[in-house]
Amino acid sequence: MISMAQQAKSITQKYYGVDRRSFLQYMAAVSAIPTIAASADEISGKQHEFQDYPFTLGVASGDPEPDGVVIWTRLSPSPLSGDSLPEIPIATTWEIATDESFQHIVRRGNTNAMPQLGHSVHVEVKGLKPSHWYFYRFHVGKQTSPTGRTRTAPRLTDLPPLIRFAFTSCQHYESGYFNGYPHMQKEDLDLVVHLGDYIYEYGGQNNRPRKHLGKEIETLQEYRVRYSQYRLDSMLQETHRLFPWIVTWDDHEFDNNYANLVSEEQGISPESFLMRRKNAYQAYYEFMPLRRRSFPQGPNMTLYRGCQYGRLANFHVLDTRQYRTDQPNGDNQKPMTGKVFDSNATMLGEAQENWLMSNLSSSPATWNVLAQQVMMAPLNRGEGNDRRYSMDQWPGYELSRRRILKFFHERKIANPVVLTGDIHVNWVNDLQLDFEKSDSPIVGTELVGTSMTSGGNGGKPIREYERAAAQNDFVKWHNTNRGYVSCEVTPAKWTTHFRATPQVVEPGSTLTTPGSFVIEAGIPGAQRA
Repeated sequence: MISMAQQAKSITQKYYGVDRRSFLQYMAAVSAIPTIAASADEISGKQHEFQDYPFTLGVASGDPEPDGVVIWTRLSPSPLSGDSLPEIPIATTWEIATDESFQHIVRRGNTNAMPQLGHSVHVEVKGLKPSHWYFYRFHVGKQTSPTGRTRTAPRLTDLPPLIRFAFTSCQHYESGYFNGYPHMQKEDLDLVVHLGDYIYEYGGQNNRPRKHLGKEIETLQEYRVRYSQYRLDSMLQETHRLFPWIVTWDDHEFDNNYANLVSEEQGISPESFLMRRKNAYQAYYEFMPLRRRSFPQGPNMTLYRGCQYGRLANFHVLDTRQYRTDQPNGDNQKPMTGKVFDSNATMLGEAQENWLMSNLSSSPATWNVLAQQVMMAPLNRGEGNDRRYSMDQWPGYELSRRRILKFFHERKIANPVVLTGDIHVNWVNDLQLDFEKSDSPIVGTELVGTSMTSGGNGGKPIREYERAAAQNDFVKWHNTNRGYVSCEVTPAKWTTHFRATPQVVEPGSTLTTPGSFVIEAGIPGAQRA
């Protein structure tokens, strides 16, 4: 009888030849999570009395729709040491009310915290009113969770006068404290958008403001502990409790700078790589308030999706990691030559790109928002005639980038605004149809958020970026502080405030607003407010 290891080795030997499909099908078959999310409400779960408080990781909500929202929690009395919970579905009840004291409960139900998903709970609540605030909580035995607050989206046909949201990314735990979140909590927001690098996968390092537990994470349990360490941060947990979130990942939720099936490290076997990806994707789903449509299937997970706020704004949430081809020309900063112009190269993959263009074409919204990860503007970071661009960002996939911008222009997509994370620096960029022609039309606007903590204290000039800002005419502004971005969107204009926390290496920070910009509806490009 041939063992699983022998089968994997046999298929791996074919992987670099013609049988790549068989290898992927094999990995999906042997490592897929049982598809139990849809049946969580139907299984007869067991009652369980916890001696210790099970809701240490708090509550969260996300992916709002006009009639409902996802509410989330996870039963975990000892999340950092590994819970010894019984391997059974644990009966959990939930409630939704219009008031914080739960005198007016409008929805309630029973579900189960499934052991296959680390006893996490994802409830897709239906039957709520559009554009309404609600309160929610969970019960297990005699224990009750914190009370969360969430808000539904407007009716698809409504044109709300205003939505407010904040976006952020890149919250490296070891680099400092999440000092932007307490200030974000004080804003009157409808939702929060997270653009990736929610966790970092690296092993713990000494002499930093905080320290990761353990080595670089690879197993499912290691990913679970890392997410728990981040979610135990009171500033992050409280922001989840107060607002619904729309989330997408970048690379550090799995492995730095990975591209589809390619690791940046040499010598990683395909089966090890995909097993680690399966673990990373499962943990991400377990800890995020995501719908069943994003349920992972082995090392694959459909995260790209839409979230429409009436006829005012349509959020097109993208995944620029899972489907891209390998970074061209050896990654890093390189001239825009060679494989940059490969017709087979892709940032989004064919299916996701077709989905995006179809959704943009049919979108009724005044503002079309691309919530994604890496810079779309072709930022030349070289010197003089030595023009260099990041091969990990959209300029490394130049034909994909041009197709998107050409689509904006030819289809007259209403007010495209690209939200970007990743780079740890704020940027405001005009998106030109042809960046090599100074008179080329502006077809969209890119707003790049800095990191929440990654890179430690910011605010100092960075020579490379100072040079890039000076020699790229499409750059309107940049800033190196840490923080987040706050947006106010009306039918007539979009106002963006770049919020900065001058220090993150210690808890607590003041807040400044070093830059504010306005985009007028129908006029692409941002101007100083």
